[in-house]
Amino acid sequence: MTTRQPQPAHTSQADLEAARLLLDRLGLSAEDLLTTPENRPPVPTFADYIPIVSAAVTDGTRRVYSSYWNRIQNHWGQRRLDEPTPSEIKQLVEHIKSHVIARRNARGGRSAGEHLIAALRCLYRHAEDDGLITPTDNPASKVAKPRRLPSTRRAVADTRLAEINHIAATTGNDPALDTLLLRLHTETACRRGGALALRPQDLDPTQCLIFLREKGESVRWQPVSPTLMAHLQQHAKQRGAPRTGQLLRYTNGRPITTRRYDHLWNRIGRHLPWVATQQISTHWLRHTTLTWVERNYGYAVARAYAGHTDSGSGDAGTTTTYIRATIQEIATALAGLTDEPHPLA
Repeated sequence: MTTRQPQPAHTSQADLEAARLLLDRLGLSAEDLLTTPENRPPVPTFADYIPIVSAAVTDGTRRVYSSYWNRIQNHWGQRRLDEPTPSEIKQLVEHIKSHVIARRNARGGRSAGEHLIAALRCLYRHAEDDGLITPTDNPASKVAKPRRLPSTRRAVADTRLAEINHIAATTGNDPALDTLLLRLHTETACRRGGALALRPQDLDPTQCLIFLREKGESVRWQPVSPTLMAHLQQHAKQRGAPRTGQLLRYTNGRPITTRRYDHLWNRIGRHLPWVATQQISTHWLRHTTLTWVERNYGYAVARAYAGHTDSGSGDAGTTTTYIRATIQEIATALAGLTDEPHPLA
């Protein structure tokens, strides 16, 4: 008499789908079932972890995210990092968007929502690196940023730019500083952060170059006209800027801040209503210069002029690796812009 062996139960497709669904809800994968759980450190609260991350990031990152980290701490300070869900993050985003300060150029709090999610992703990315959570436990990565709308900034017409420079030169308590700021941004298309980070030791008067340090820790040598170089050197000497300290300063020797830009454009807006209506700012000068360079010297030169020389910037694909403009080409474009010879052109 033969004994029949029991046959294994047949696993249906429905059983497999149920198992996958359960694993997804638990935040696990099949590989997790085959490995021994690691001993992780206890997950800290937002109040405990935000200062750690704040001390680990760059000054620029801290400046952008600190106000949003403060809001996160106000709402979830005593909660652990692994407690909020993607739905709760979305609720916090909507709360921040609805309570943002309303400005004339506001877009429904989209920028605030985008920065809040970016600030959370920064926190959770550090938490992953510290072994506090796994990538599958990261709720911020599961929340999409608000779609960024096209910028309303554009190039300023030559006649309008002349009006702006005229008001800066004939009003205010420090026309020399204000006109220097406008010329610096118009010639170099640099951002405010690059101008504020400029030091006397960053000036190369022989080759008429300045060393710009901007967002994302990007650095570059940017050509300037001999006239601008002379005024930058004179400004640093007259206002006592130390060689390794900030170059741009008030008449009393104190370094300027972004508030000087705010006061400058508010004053110009009072004299030129169209400036206030369109919310013209320093970044419009960057658009103006780069548009002119692109129209007259091509895309590659404009891209290098803007400091977008890193192929990882993601704005034009890998082709830009092969069409990078040289600093001599940038200097040639500057010479055409200022109608002034440049040593490298």
